[in-house]
Amino acid sequence: MGLALVAGLALVTGCTAEPAPVPPRDRGVPAGGFQLVAFDSCPEALRQLKTAARAYVGPWGFGPSGDIRTFGRAEQAEAPAAAGRADAAAKAAAPGYSGTNTHEAGADEPDLVKTDGKRIVTVSRGKLYVVDPATRRLTGELELAPGADGYGGGEDALLLHGDRALVLRRDGWAGMAKPAVPEGGAPADAPMPDSIVGPQLIMVDLSGAPKIIGEYRIDGSLVDARQVGTTVRVVVRSAPRLNFPYRERATDGQRTTANREIIDNATADDWLPRYEVTSGGRTSAGRIGCERVSRPAAYSGTSLVTVLSFDLGAATLGAGDPVTVIADGDTVYSNGPRLYVANDQRWRVLPMLTARNIAPDPKDETTEIYQFDTTGAGAPRYVATASVPGWLINQYAMSEWDGHLRVATTSGRTWGDKPNSTSGVYVLRADGTALTQVGKVTGLGKGERIYAVRFVGGTGYVVTFRQTDPLYTVDLRDPKAPKVSGELKINGYSAYLHPAGDGRLLGVGQEASDRGRVQGTQLSLFDVADPAKPTRIAQYHVKQGHSEAEFDPHAFLYWPAERLVVVPLTVHGTGAVSKPGSPGLPSNVALALRVGDGGFTDVGTVDHMLGTRRGEDPAPIRRSLVVDGVLWTVSDAGVKATSLSTMKTLGWLRTA
Repeated sequence: MGLALVAGLALVTGCTAEPAPVPPRDRGVPAGGFQLVAFDSCPEALRQLKTAARAYVGPWGFGPSGDIRTFGRAEQAEAPAAAGRADAAAKAAAPGYSGTNTHEAGADEPDLVKTDGKRIVTVSRGKLYVVDPATRRLTGELELAPGADGYGGGEDALLLHGDRALVLRRDGWAGMAKPAVPEGGAPADAPMPDSIVGPQLIMVDLSGAPKIIGEYRIDGSLVDARQVGTTVRVVVRSAPRLNFPYRERATDGQRTTANREIIDNATADDWLPRYEVTSGGRTSAGRIGCERVSRPAAYSGTSLVTVLSFDLGAATLGAGDPVTVIADGDTVYSNGPRLYVANDQRWRVLPMLTARNIAPDPKDETTEIYQFDTTGAGAPRYVATASVPGWLINQYAMSEWDGHLRVATTSGRTWGDKPNSTSGVYVLRADGTALTQVGKVTGLGKGERIYAVRFVGGTGYVVTFRQTDPLYTVDLRDPKAPKVSGELKINGYSAYLHPAGDGRLLGVGQEASDRGRVQGTQLSLFDVADPAKPTRIAQYHVKQGHSEAEFDPHAFLYWPAERLVVVPLTVHGTGAVSKPGSPGLPSNVALALRVGDGGFTDVGTVDHMLGTRRGEDPAPIRRSLVVDGVLWTVSDAGVKATSLSTMKTLGWLRTA
């Protein structure tokens, strides 16, 4: 999707089929890390920002073809513990309900549905709904954006604590520098020049009928958020608000000169994110101050990352106590005490390299990582920064354990007839203001790329794929000498890995032929009790199937109390479960399986056919959760209650 978006922007801005030259890259973080430096004054900050940005602007704006440098991967569709961590997660859900499937216990992640066992809260198409799981009744409904059609911008998500919900709403224009436009005009659907375009945070009181008690909007795009207790950290990426008009009769050199003049005439207001806070019927506006902005040793001046902090126990959202770094960021990982923001910039470099069918320069293949201390309730404190070779698949490619950060990346060309890619795991430890590399293991999956990673205690599990699926077990107990301890090669791949206790690991991905052609969703059960000899002891295959859990772990449910796995499925054509005598599946269902010592047992399927017109497919089920022995499934059409013991429908609440 990222490559398609970049290609689309190239067409919009008038690029020809001739590959654009790869622009000089912000070399980012030196291998040993560095200390962030605050600006001495606002004039000095503006001077340095302009100097850096002038080097990156071209005839189309920032980047080789307009504003694509600030069009981040966050717009894309973008983990066993050892049994101990799986048991800890089970105990966390011991009250009788499942929470959001998160990377780390204690660090909640925003999602489209939340429950505390007493209520189920979900957001869909600009509305918030509250369900009482005991009576199976819809007890509240709130329109979050009056007058909106419910389909604009990105998908809403929420966080929950007590009687407060924090809804995070994206914006379709968020995070992009303004594109090149014809002289004298702007796109018809462009926002007003002075309007704040970016994510909106809405605090909702759930103590009675749901009502909005606070709102916050900031320039930029939402990257991600994490919640520990009542404290929420929101990461936002922003770009300078600069218009670069397209001059049809000018040369590229003249266009670049004109764009540099626009940068020279810019003010701090054009660079620093603005925000608005609404509470009690009053709206106040502000701008992040220069004293809150820090810079690394090398930076481009074309993007900023801001970490905001909010207290769900407070009466209002406030200004977010922002901390801003002149950098880019597209992946967030947190274990609670620390928060990491990473940026690999792969999406910016790969389109040009793919067009030329050449391997990227290793200097252009680095992931920069910023570590923040989030132990307190106030603003996070910058701790250290580092750079590792290659790019991340997602947040699960990072994990902190025993004071060390483990990072799994892929480097090299993964496309073409002779790919030269390889993957590795790097171990870093904070040393003053640097995250210093203390160990590494490389050479995993030559010619392949990483599809899934899960770190569990002192062990890492890495899945790479091109035609077959090597599952590597990596021994990380000695941070200075990590090593591959085992390898399993099977067809297909796992895109998400989940601990199931007792030396078991669950995988969700795609089955594939010997030539690497995918053949439908598969669930795999691995025995990893002996890291030197990982084996797959069971497989469940749905022909022509795809699952949202393959790219969004929030869609995956594992309920340890009953060893129950639930995943949403979309089955195309006449796809059927690959089990003799099994009937074909409806086009959209939630598939429930029980995990036994020897494999999977069918529990049943749930669909949301209720309320659909004749001939229509049921609404795709997005999420599943358990509350007091009842399986709840969520789609854009409604919420359904199903008995776990009989798989019979107990209730249907329509929300569309």
